[in-house]
Amino acid sequence: MSPRVLVVDDEPFIVAGLQVFLEDEGMQVASAGSGEEAVDIINTDPDFDVCIIDMRLPGIDGDTTLRALHKICPDLRFIIHTGSADYHIPDDLRATGIDEQHTFAKPLLDMTPLAATIVALANDRNRQ
Repeated sequence: MSPRVLVVDDEPFIVAGLQVFLEDEGMQVASAGSGEEAVDIINTDPDFDVCIIDMRLPGIDGDTTLRALHKICPDLRFIIHTGSADYHIPDDLRATGIDEQHTFAKPLLDMTPLAATIVALANDRNRQ
């Protein structure tokens, strides 16, 4: 089964680039432009494997959104996609399984490692 991915980013160009690439890799992709929209999507359809999330979002920020999504769907896996060079993963988010290998800096010039990480996380989620 192909991974279902939710992209949470307020930059339409970033979302479009990720969506096209990941769909070409055989993944099913949905997107949200804010943390609030992402929470609404996961409340309605919690069957996503991986969420790629920006940390700078309008409204609730990425860390807060990630915490809310994890509470709704504890099996959801996360990839942080941020333009913040100084971003550090808070300890409580590390406890959800996120680490540096799940963090990608914008702009992402080669999306192949991102796709491989998505597949690995989706496979891990589906084994449990």
